[in-house]
Amino acid sequence: MLIPCPWCGPRAQLEFTYGGDATLRRPAPDAPEADWVAFVYLRDNPAGPHDELWFHGAGCRQWFKLRRDTRTHDILGCAPPGAPLPGDAP
Repeated sequence: MLIPCPWCGPRAQLEFTYGGDATLRRPAPDAPEADWVAFVYLRDNPAGPHDELWFHGAGCRQWFKLRRDTRTHDILGCAPPGAPLPGDAP
């Protein structure tokens, strides 16, 4: 699978490390323990388009967001952190 790095262009998947779900939001430091348990241990397993974090460790060493269809592994877009993914509302 080729992954499009926003800075380096398409590269082999072996150059990257999956960093997790890009839609999760960390609870506040004083949040109840149940919120932290849910954040650390409970994950959805979506079928279809999903936003993920990836790290280009064998290249530019940058983190970025990637939208991937989990059923087909088709890559639907990528963007630097903080930037909208293609198709997102501004």
